[in-house]
Amino acid sequence: MRELNERMQAAPIVPLIDESDADRAVATAQALQEGGLTVIEVVLRGEGALEGMQAIVDAGGDLIVGAGTVLTLDQARQVHAAGAQFIVSPGLVDDIAKYCLDEGLPFFPGTVTAGEVQRAYALGLREVKFFPASLAGGVPMLRALGSVFREMRFMPTGGVSPANLPDFLALPHVLACGGSWLTPNDAVAGGNFGAVTALARQAIDLARSVRD
Repeated sequence: MRELNERMQAAPIVPLIDESDADRAVATAQALQEGGLTVIEVVLRGEGALEGMQAIVDAGGDLIVGAGTVLTLDQARQVHAAGAQFIVSPGLVDDIAKYCLDEGLPFFPGTVTAGEVQRAYALGLREVKFFPASLAGGVPMLRALGSVFREMRFMPTGGVSPANLPDFLALPHVLACGGSWLTPNDAVAGGNFGAVTALARQAIDLARSVRD
């Protein structure tokens, strides 16, 4: 978790890769890395998503690769075996949390309410996802949660964009923001990976304007 935290502090943005084609997944990851983003989340939404994540891991490079949209304990075990270095879920599942804690695997479960954040805290987690961020109250809700759960750090995801990224990153208890705007479907499908690199660089510049 230490290296993951250090990288998120340096570049507090976690881009999401939603790609079932392994070659495009690898090319997207490499484009993000070229743009300075080295922590990525591969979401398990398509049939070939796991193979895409495995291909990114096998390709090497200076990347920390996580698996997102992990819904069950079996999926958590599967992605861990495939090389995932952290796990992200849309909600909080106790079995997944306990597995990740036992394995020393960083886990970011989706939380919305104070009850969910408190449950995550009671399980021993200190980092959680705030999802869907824009629909769940956005910055005001996250500010309220942070004022109560002062040891918790949040990764808002869902509706985060260049327009509101500075507002989220201005909150001291936000570890990083997750976002799919960095990997637009049309650019990835069309092989325009230079656009992905440019978006990554723009996001880092925007983040540094707030955090620095």
